[in-house]
Amino acid sequence: MARHHLLVISGSLRKEATNRKLMHEAARHFDPARLTVADLRLPLYDGDLEEAEGIPPEVQTLADQIAAADAVAISCPEYNKGPSGVMKNALDWVSRTESNPWAGKPVAVMSAAGGRAGGERSQMILRSLLVPFQSRLLSGPELHVADSRTQFDDRGRLTSDRYTKTLVTLMDKLRAEVERG
Repeated sequence: MARHHLLVISGSLRKEATNRKLMHEAARHFDPARLTVADLRLPLYDGDLEEAEGIPPEVQTLADQIAAADAVAISCPEYNKGPSGVMKNALDWVSRTESNPWAGKPVAVMSAAGGRAGGERSQMILRSLLVPFQSRLLSGPELHVADSRTQFDDRGRLTSDRYTKTLVTLMDKLRAEVERG
């Protein structure tokens, strides 16, 4: 039986993206948990749109999912030395909702990328973008899956013992942070 509610977020929209695979691997190692998968297919942030129509329903859904979760695991790629635009857009939109659903929320960040650094710069920048939200952002262990296209099997499972061990430790720490309250 699920004791906790985990929200997983991929900063990549592609169905077969390695960050989506890593996000699902994180959920598998966090078990047992009720799982919610966030959808970052949101309109681009536009102050005029917000003023005319308010917060879009899909943005409010994301904010509500963050608020309802006991913990959040984010896996974000690195595009042009930083987090994906969809990830930054989601953070910008959620910051405009009435409450701060991130406040006090345990959050684990990880990345997968084609390069040899595995999205390290993206993850560093993403961590700084999360600071204003006052979440309980885990400081580590840092997980940067390098050459990510070769690191998953046909079932979407990590093939490297080193990455798997780091992910298990990260999810154990996230679970412990939830239980710490």
